Amino acid sequence: MQNNVLILDFGSQYTQLIARRVRELNIYCEIHPYHKLPDNVSEFKAVILSGSPFSVRAEDAPHPELSKIRGKLPLLAICYGAQYLAHFHGGQVAPSATREYGRANLSILAKDDVFFEGVKDGSQVWMSHSDTIKDLPENGVRLASTTDVANAAYKIEGEQTYAIQFHPEVYHSTDGKQFLDNFLIKIAGVTPDWTPDAFVETTVAELKEKIGNEKVVLGLSGGVDSTVAAILLHKAIGSNLHCIFVNNGLLRKDEFSSVLKQYEGMGLNVKGVDASARFLDALAGKSDPEEKRKTIGNSFIEVFDDESHQIEDAKWLGQGTIYPDVIESVSVNGPSVTIKSHHNVGGLPDFMKLKVVEPLRMLFKDEVRRVGASMGIDPLLLGRHPFPGPGLAIRILGDITPEKVRVLQEVDAIFINGLRAHGLYDKVWQAGAILLPVNTVGVMGDERTYENCVALRAVESTDGMTADWVNLPYEFLQKTSNEIINRVKGVNRVVYDISSKPPATIEWE
Repeated sequence: MQNNVLILDFGSQYTQLIARRVRELNIYCEIHPYHKLPDNVSEFKAVILSGSPFSVRAEDAPHPELSKIRGKLPLLAICYGAQYLAHFHGGQVAPSATREYGRANLSILAKDDVFFEGVKDGSQVWMSHSDTIKDLPENGVRLASTTDVANAAYKIEGEQTYAIQFHPEVYHSTDGKQFLDNFLIKIAGVTPDWTPDAFVETTVAELKEKIGNEKVVLGLSGGVDSTVAAILLHKAIGSNLHCIFVNNGLLRKDEFSSVLKQYEGMGLNVKGVDASARFLDALAGKSDPEEKRKTIGNSFIEVFDDESHQIEDAKWLGQGTIYPDVIESVSVNGPSVTIKSHHNVGGLPDFMKLKVVEPLRMLFKDEVRRVGASMGIDPLLLGRHPFPGPGLAIRILGDITPEKVRVLQEVDAIFINGLRAHGLYDKVWQAGAILLPVNTVGVMGDERTYENCVALRAVESTDGMTADWVNLPYEFLQKTSNEIINRVKGVNRVVYDISSKPPATIEWE
């Protein structure tokens, strides 16, 4: 894959957004921690330094090794990057009198510089820093200011080095995309040729070379990532791809049969394995979320290992790992504190002895969908909401029983089918129901009841890194609540979750 743009991560919450905006320009980019530069830096066409929660004045401030980059490759330094170039190269960074956070308007001093092409004076930008650049570095030339920030943008004379104290990657910076376009395409000369079709062509060729005539076994989930990964592998190796779809007893209602039917006609070699009893037996009595995840993971590996041994000479394991998982696992400060175990990144037990192939590991979620569309995958399948690897086990708070699974499957089916029927499904990124570990008092007919409470959850997002709750119509929520209570035995109360991520997570466990 062509190494176009290198993004050095200093731990900013916006680093992934930088990558997303670059890729929206049809330019391939990679994120690497600032202290782990790739060996082939000279093969990149441009470098971007991200922002950071650190201060360049702190003793533990990140210090990147830029000797192979500075003055040799086009360089765009954002926020912390801009302050770093100033503070350690003849300039001065000092605390701001007030924290500079929020919207500001640029006063462009160098209107003829190509960096500002297509940007009007007064353009709105987004600030987020508590330090500010008082003096520019050696050979620094001021390009733009704001009311509170004298050196909002500058460049280094004699280099293709630009630095800005605002964030072009966030939507609040109205010309942010134009700034990235100007720097990457007009200044750095990067060709915007990274498209879904180009990705498919390149990836299939790489898979053919990498795998040759060996066999790959892949666990299908029915979701977008594993399906797109399977089609890519199928294009490369055909019948040497063996797909296994495991029913862990924690899927949505009728999903095992419907997903298998959906794969018919796609040309994939798929085997369905109903191991629901095995999983539910292993989960009996377990209520801790992490213990449940690990139990499901271990059971899946056991089932998968049993099935893969029936495929003679299988050498590879295919996985639908995507880029946010990869970035998280090699973050600046090491893997972040465990919020929940991930079902892809982390490797396999030694006894499986399979090499791993991950054709989607450099794609964001929306890019996976675009690649799938370019290969002609059914839009209904590509539009499916994400579903957690452990399934309904982490939407049943507390221990798992077959009866609880039945109740939640019925509730979930009413909610999801209702979203489809009311034209709301495609307006939601992810939705589901949660069975709460509490009983609530109610009245049905003339009788007092003491039954289950369920919560409904619907969020909008791009890749799940952040999410906002969806303001579903009251009429729909009312109808759904009535239908659930009337049709699902054991439920007498329905609530709606209006928490965003952060501070909450999308799933409850």
